[in-house]
Order: sequence, then structure tokens, then C-alpha cells
Amino acid sequence: MSRRRVMTNILLVLLALVLIWLGIRLFQDRRYNLISVLMALSACVPFYYAYEKREGSIRRMVLLAVMTALAVAGRFIFAMLPGFKPVTAIVILSGMYMGAEAGFLVGSLTAIISNMFFGQGPWTPFQMFAWGIIGMIAGLPVMRNVLKRKPALIVYGIFTGFLYSALMDVWTVLSMDGTFNLWLYLAAMLRAAPVTIEYMTANVVFLLLAAGPIGRKLERVRVKHGIFDE
Repeated sequence: MSRRRVMTNILLVLLALVLIWLGIRLFQDRRYNLISVLMALSACVPFYYAYEKREGSIRRMVLLAVMTALAVAGRFIFAMLPGFKPVTAIVILSGMYMGAEAGFLVGSLTAIISNMFFGQGPWTPFQMFAWGIIGMIAGLPVMRNVLKRKPALIVYGIFTGFLYSALMDVWTVLSMDGTFNLWLYLAAMLRAAPVTIEYMTANVVFLLLAAGPIGRKLERVRVKHGIFDE
């Protein structure tokens, strides 16, 4: 990873910390919607910009569209099972085989597009950020190699089930009275434990089912056409 991209990531973390601090100061005025949107935008814009600056490729755009469509369709198909969906698994595979920016794009676009059906709201930026970060981490150069080992992929599936739930529980607490309370947050996480376990299980199941067929196709296209290489 280039020094410029490392610095971009560091700046993103610092900006997120500043926004979190501002959010704590402003939540009493019930401006958490504004803060959540700013956090999502601060995370999205650099990745969209970095991706847009790369050399254009119809194949690249088609693969991004296909993976996003698969994730959105998966969320629709399993709509009756709130915590058991293939979305996170597809986002992870997108990052693994197409890189960090692509993983973030697929994750964030999946959230906002699918919520046209499930409903938009102040939770949407959190979903965009959560799925986007999960895809981005999977697309980091080191992670792309590590996650191709089945044990590591299983561990990451379990971890991202917890991570998604933990990030969404931030919104759960904020939606109560506009303030963040650590004890309420821990209580929300404890209450959500059954759903979190469902997230973890779904991630592992769908990753094991999809990593082979989808991974082979994405790897074949990547090698053949030389796209999505770091």
C-alpha cells in the first residue's frame, strides 16, 4: 500500500474521532443525524475519489455492479430472516478479490440501494459505513492473501458479524434520546447477542458456500484481464 493511501486512512481515522467528539457535544441538540451523515460522507468520499481516479474499465464497472446486485438481491431474498443474510459475505468477497475501494463501494452502495425497499433513515449512513468498512478491511493487501485461507475466512466472518452489530448498536443507543451512554450501549449489545450470533453464523455459512464458486470466477477475471490488482 502506498504512503499516500496510508496517510489517507490515518486522516480518515482522525476525522472520524473528531466527528465522534463533536457528536457527543451536539447530541443534546439531537443532531446525531447530521453527525452520522458527516461520518458516512467522510468515509465514502476518499474511497469514491480514489476509485474514480483509476483507469476506466467496463469490466471493472460491470463486476462492481454484479457484486452489488448480488448483495442487494441476497438481502431481498432473505428478507424474512432479519439476521441471516448473505450481504456481508458478498461484501467481504468483493473486497478480497477486487480491493479495498471496491469492497467499500459494494458495501456502501448495497446499503443505500437495498434501503430503497427496506426504508431509508438515520440508520442508513451507519449501515453504509459498517458494510463499507468490512469490505475495505477485506480488501487490504495483507488481508486479501490471509482471507483466502479457510480458517482465517471463518474467523473474519465471525468478527464482522460482531463488528456490524456493534456499529449498528451505536445508532440504537443514539436513537433512544439522542445521547450516547456506555451502559445503554453495553445493554443494547447484550440484548442483541442472539441476533449478533445469527449474523456471525450467516457470515460463516455464506462465506463457505460462496467463497469457492464466486472467488474462482472473480480471480479468473482478475488474472485474465489484469483488473483490481493492487
